[in-house]
Amino acid sequence: MSISRRSTPELEALARLYYESVDELGRFEEVGENDMPPAYRGLLAHDEHMTETLEAFHACALAVQVLESAVNETHYRRKVILRRKRDDAVVLFGIVRVTRALLPPEIRDAIEAERIPLGRILIRSEVLRRVRLLSLWKVEPGDDLCRIFGFAKPETCYGRTALMYCDAVPVIELLEVVTAS
Repeated sequence: MSISRRSTPELEALARLYYESVDELGRFEEVGENDMPPAYRGLLAHDEHMTETLEAFHACALAVQVLESAVNETHYRRKVILRRKRDDAVVLFGIVRVTRALLPPEIRDAIEAERIPLGRILIRSEVLRRVRLLSLWKVEPGDDLCRIFGFAKPETCYGRTALMYCDAVPVIELLEVVTAS
């Protein structure tokens, strides 16, 4: 099956914010939603916030942990994990890049405070928001992703790249990799 890229963000550009190349993060193969196991399809093949989707799937609240972040005049970026509050298991790895000037200061400040998952902040705000799914990925995790997810050996997982619009303007680029366990 031939899959064509729909738009930015590009996987490589997001991965290179924290890795020498995407290969250091893992081996990514673009797939169609019908090529994914049903649990992963439900978690990733949609235009919704991952926070709500993962909380519904795992039937519990999630906590955010920022592994690394950086801010400059134009952008805020972070490498992040989401953990289930009930058992502290990592259920999402993400790389996020935010165009700072395109968000109201109170939302930007809440995101940069790094205490609440991004999706939760945006859901609570009055900003009109929309998530645009761009690509779905089958992921064979590299050493860092195995360590983050607590895999003793690489286990296939899946991810997506997406663009988040706030008030009809693309503001946030996302790479999200999840486990369905």
